[in-house]
Amino acid sequence: MDPKQYASFFAEQGYLVLSDLLDKSAVDTSHQEIDRLHQIALRLLDNDQLNGSDYQLEPYAKTDRTDDKPVLRKIENTRSHSPWFSTLASHRPLVSVIQSLLGEDLLLFRSTLMLKPAHHGSAHAFHQDSAYWPMDPPSLITVSIALEDAIPENGCIKVIPGSHRGELQTWGHIAQEEHAPLTERKEVDLSGQIDVPLTAGSAVLFHSKLVHGSGANRTDKSRNTALYAYFSPDVRYKPGPNAPQRRSFPVIAGMNGATEHEMVAG
Repeated sequence: MDPKQYASFFAEQGYLVLSDLLDKSAVDTSHQEIDRLHQIALRLLDNDQLNGSDYQLEPYAKTDRTDDKPVLRKIENTRSHSPWFSTLASHRPLVSVIQSLLGEDLLLFRSTLMLKPAHHGSAHAFHQDSAYWPMDPPSLITVSIALEDAIPENGCIKVIPGSHRGELQTWGHIAQEEHAPLTERKEVDLSGQIDVPLTAGSAVLFHSKLVHGSGANRTDKSRNTALYAYFSPDVRYKPGPNAPQRRSFPVIAGMNGATEHEMVAG
């Protein structure tokens, strides 16, 4: 697709697949970095320092470690923990596509590793990202980069195309046990849901109002994802009364060459 086709498809469907975004070398480096971060998490776990950190254990796993690794569900704020994943947020082919959808000035809202460990990776209930984020209007773009082949058996992303054109809703808890339904809300029409399988190094972009989820990892291999969320500076920061009223966001592109952009609640 050319940029105009990207924009047209994304506006209509709410998601977009980018095949072979990363080459094998970049995928291999990502695997090595994930191993390194697991070793950091293991030290935190051994010293009873994991709770309250950016490293989160799988809530439904029967053990907190396997094969001398902690059984992690996710690592938040990877930009602060990993130079590699910080750099990956500015991957030029990716940024070019995001700019074609959001404009030249780009800020980074979130930098996360979503991890689905072998046999333990929990399901993610259907939800809309913007239901949990203090940003208005809810027009961010989430990017999920597959670091292993993602298929239904290991919990690839499921989306409901076009659902971003509906209203923002309340969804509740995201992490679910393996056999739990991906939503208990009877009014949610799931008839249009589709799986979005990806090869390692490919990515899916989706609107922050798109209804999406994923199944559990039922295989004997982990399935890991580098996840980023981008937004235009036209989006306002609107935290709750008990949250910080000022927040700085990394600049990914544009903004007259600035590296950080501070927003004040309002």
